[in-house]
Amino acid sequence: MDAHADAVSKQSAETLTVFPVPAFQDNYLWVIDNGKDAVVVDPGDAAPVLAYLESRGLTLRAILVTHKHPDHIGGVDTLLERFDVPVHGPAHEAIACVDHPHNGGETVHIDAPAMALQVIDVPGHTAGHIAYFLGAGAAGAPRLFCGDTLFSCGCGRLFEGTPAQMLASLDTLAALPPATRVHCAHEYTLSNIRFALAVDPDNPALNAWHQEASALRAAGRPTLPTTLAQERVTNPFLRSDAPAVIAAAEAHAGRTSLSREGVFAAVRGWKDTFR
Repeated sequence: MDAHADAVSKQSAETLTVFPVPAFQDNYLWVIDNGKDAVVVDPGDAAPVLAYLESRGLTLRAILVTHKHPDHIGGVDTLLERFDVPVHGPAHEAIACVDHPHNGGETVHIDAPAMALQVIDVPGHTAGHIAYFLGAGAAGAPRLFCGDTLFSCGCGRLFEGTPAQMLASLDTLAALPPATRVHCAHEYTLSNIRFALAVDPDNPALNAWHQEASALRAAGRPTLPTTLAQERVTNPFLRSDAPAVIAAAEAHAGRTSLSREGVFAAVRGWKDTFR
């Protein structure tokens, strides 16, 4: 059996836990582990990651980075002082700590915890942003680690990319299996829902999610991960062809007959100034 096949075999034989380690005001640093070995996604701060690893007796085996912003990479160098591990990240962004660069389309094979993650190119928030997709198996449902590209009821601000790029990136993510659990990097859900309700106030799924998310936060619990099935019916940035979203975008823009890209751009611009 070759190394990749052996990794797949081990993945099917063990159970993986995915845990959101909170950091800063609203970041989640996702840790994937098998009870012994761990991988961390976007460790912007080393301290809470190290504390979590120590509390569970875990050894870090790899680091996954989605993009270059400091709140996603700021803790990598400190972690590397403790653990000699590979750092996977985007090939088209200048991140000194990344020694395994990816363009998208590759598969990242990790031996322990055993997993194979597909790398997806998702420019928009930044020019080289990537995401990681873990298929159904040891972690239960499929898992998407999307950094700042897709949020619950939202998407990342366009710092470097164009509306066309971000729309294409979101379309790629939305085409993943509906059961995919979406591990966003920020707890922005309630503020995103507030904007989504301004766009689509009569959406019953969105109103139901508002009640559920509010209850979760009131109880001190994260609203993430969400699912792609839920995002497809609640997230205005995945619904640029929905009549209610089109009507709201055209009313906000003061123009009619917007293209799908035009609807997305109008809604994204609206969100940038929404208070």
